[in-house]
Amino acid sequence: MIRRIATELKEHIPFTAFGAITGIIILVIIVLTNLSASVSENIFYTLHPLHVVLSAIVTTAMYRKYGHQKIWKAILIGYGGSIGIATISDAFIPYLGGALLNLEMEFEVPFIKEWWLVNPLALVGIAIGYFRPTTKFPHFGHVLLSTWASLFYFTAFGIANWIPLLHFIFIFLFLAVWLPCCVSDIVFPLLFTRKVAPSRGDKI
Repeated sequence: MIRRIATELKEHIPFTAFGAITGIIILVIIVLTNLSASVSENIFYTLHPLHVVLSAIVTTAMYRKYGHQKIWKAILIGYGGSIGIATISDAFIPYLGGALLNLEMEFEVPFIKEWWLVNPLALVGIAIGYFRPTTKFPHFGHVLLSTWASLFYFTAFGIANWIPLLHFIFIFLFLAVWLPCCVSDIVFPLLFTRKVAPSRGDKI
C-alpha cells in the first residue's frame, strides 16, 4: 500500500502542477478584471459541490468494486471521502495558506453553510458510485475542478494584493489538490477493503 501511495503521488505531480498553473492564470484574470468577491463565492459554490459529487462517485465506486456490498458502509465511506477530504482540499488548505501568509481570510465550512446543497449532492454521488460503480473519470478534469475550487476560495473569502503572492498561491493550490486527490480516490476507500490496490487503469 505504501508503494502504491508513493506511485500515485509521483504520477499526480505533472497533472497537479499544470492545474495549479491554470489557477494562477485565472487569478491574474480575476485581478485584471477586478472580479468581485461575491462572484468568486458563487463560482466556488458551483465548483465545490461538483467536486464533492465526483469524489463521492469515485470513492464509493472504488470501495464497491474492491470491497463489500453493504450499502451503509458504502454511504459512510463515500460521505467521508467526499465531504471530508473535499473540504480539506477546497476550503481548509486555502484558509491555512491565507493564514500563513497573514491574509484577511474567512473560514467557511461548505457542507455546514450550504448544507442543503453540498450534502444532498454527496448522497447523489454515493448513489451513482454504488449502483453504477465506475472509477474511470478523466483525471485531468478532476484536477482542474479541485484546483479551481481552491483558487476561488482564496478570492471569495480572502482579501489581498494577489500579484506579489502568485508563487505562494501556486504552492498552496498544488498542495490542496496533490495529496487529498490521491487520498480521497485511491487510499481512503481501499483502507476498508482486503483486496489489492487497483491497477493504473482504474484510477481517475
